[in-house]
Parts: sequence; structure tokens; C-alpha cells
Amino acid sequence: MVQPSLFTDDRREKSVPELGLPLDTVSFIILKAREYDVKEADSDPDDGSNPADDGQTDVLVDKPDDPVREELLGAIASLRDDQRARLVALAWLGRGTYDLDEWQDAVATARREHNARAGEYLLGLPLLGDYLEDGLAMFDEFIVDQDDRTEGVDGENEPLGNMRDKPRRQ
Repeated sequence: MVQPSLFTDDRREKSVPELGLPLDTVSFIILKAREYDVKEADSDPDDGSNPADDGQTDVLVDKPDDPVREELLGAIASLRDDQRARLVALAWLGRGTYDLDEWQDAVATARREHNARAGEYLLGLPLLGDYLEDGLAMFDEFIVDQDDRTEGVDGENEPLGNMRDKPRRQ
């Protein structure tokens, strides 16, 4: 006869809601959001110098035709309506506006308030990449950096071997 364990898994006690977002797209959005966040205002819009002479620093300048912004908006627009609402709600979770047990309320509010302009709204959040990553961590989902280390709220730089469902190396 097997004795029941005195210790219970928190995930079995509390039902974790379904994220409902493609993790590869969310990871792409996180990376692009971080690229976008480091941009600064264009201090010399009429600069006529050669980019090679300037050390290619113009790549860090926020311009209206910024390709990072376009990629980010395109990735967000590629999501279905319900997924865009979930992405906004995920950012709110990571920011601390909602808790995981309020997930359905967060998604409903995001659908009502920001679904038509989710991309522009999300790009206005200064720490979007961090918020999304912290929100993912609440779902026990993590992105992995090039050193095979997870990133997230409680899992900063944990080795990949500590992940429950670690992806197989290629």
C-alpha cells in the first residue's frame, strides 16, 4: 500500500489557468520588446553623416520607420484577437496589476479595453519584455537564453537542468 505524501504540489492544490499563447511568439515579442526599450529619442534627425563613421549608433535611435517597432507590432498583430487580449493580460500579471487567480478577469478587461489597439498599448509599456517574462514565470513557463539558462521572476539564471520539461538539445 502506498502512503500518500505529506507534502503536496502547489500546482495540484491551485489550478493554474491555461496561458493560451504560443510560447515561441511570446519569446520573440519579449526579445524584440527589449531591443525596442533600449532605443532613445532622435537627438539629431537631420544628421548627414555616414553610419559607418558613427559606429552604427543610429540603430539605437527611435525613428518612425524603426524596423524593430515594425517587427514587434507585426508579431502582436499576427496573434488572434483572444491571444492579443491574453498578451496584454500577461503583461499586467508580470507588472503586478493582477494575480494569477485573477487571470480570467485580466483577460476580459484586456479584451474590453485594449483589443483593438493592443500593439500600440503594449509598446507604450516601458518594461514590456520584463513584464511578459515575469508573467510567464507565474505560469511556470520560462524563456531560455543562449547559455541554456532560464530567466524569470524566481528563476533568474537557473541552469536549464532545473526545468521540469526542459527542451532537448540539438
